[in-house]
Amino acid sequence: MSKTVITQKISAYSIVKQEADKAVGGSSAEAEAEKNLKEPEHELQLMHENVNRPESLHGSTYKIKTPLSEHALYITINDICLNPGTPHERLQPFEIFINSKNLEHFQWVVALTRVISAVFRKGGDITFLVEELKAVFDPTGGYFKSGGLFMPSLVAEIGEVIETHLKKIGLLETEGLSDHQRKILDEKQQEYQERQKKETPSEAQTSPGFPADASMCFKCQHKSVIIMDGCKTCLNCGDSKCG
Repeated sequence: MSKTVITQKISAYSIVKQEADKAVGGSSAEAEAEKNLKEPEHELQLMHENVNRPESLHGSTYKIKTPLSEHALYITINDICLNPGTPHERLQPFEIFINSKNLEHFQWVVALTRVISAVFRKGGDITFLVEELKAVFDPTGGYFKSGGLFMPSLVAEIGEVIETHLKKIGLLETEGLSDHQRKILDEKQQEYQERQKKETPSEAQTSPGFPADASMCFKCQHKSVIIMDGCKTCLNCGDSKCG
């Protein structure tokens, strides 16, 4: 590197920093861009056991009336709103309460509410509760709800209520038949009913929309399976042994 020798008196001076500023400015912009990529605009709030309960929660109450008791059960599920005011806003179940005038099952009902509420507050995927509860069978036998839906136990119906609520708040997708499938089922049901009226005019139906001699569908738990064209077909969910 060559040296510059100044032989005259210095009368004025200036600092050249254009290139340095450009270099620094470029590195600052790059650092800011990397920072924005690493750090989200806002930290997502996820459900976990340390989330504090707000003073008020939005709740939904469902009524269960079974032939097992003269008193109904009232199930209340309270939801907490996570990430309010953001594109990631969603409802998450926080707690559940089950109330009834019938104190026969008081102990296990209280235990069930505490366990389910603990699972809600734990966070993660809570949809497994639905299948676990709906798989509980009463050894003394289940019962039919209005509309022909078979419930293997009271616990299973509590599971169905939770399933209904999770679909309501968007944590479970609602599975349904397409318009084309529903049209075919309606045609088959009408055809079967017309045939039955000709053969046994006085025969009544056990539930709205389903023939009296229909058998149980193990997929949707409705008494809605008939023999159609030599094949067992469910008039409620479309399940068929012939594919």
